Amino acid sequence: MSKKLTYDAAYAELNKILASIQSDETGLDDLSDKLKKAAELSEYCKTKLRSIEEDIEKISPVAQ
Repeated sequence: MSKKLTYDAAYAELNKILASIQSDETGLDDLSDKLKKAAELSEYCKTKLRSIEEDIEKISPVAQ
């Protein structure tokens, strides 16, 4: 039932959480949950970007 998370989906959800927090739509009770979810999404995005960077380094000529 769970669909595979993509970088674009994670980034979009991070932006949605940020907008919600900035617009005062989020009550204090929900703030902690949203911050935890944002931390998870942020870590996913960082990991994905590092993986892509490693792939690029593998196929790019190394300047020495």
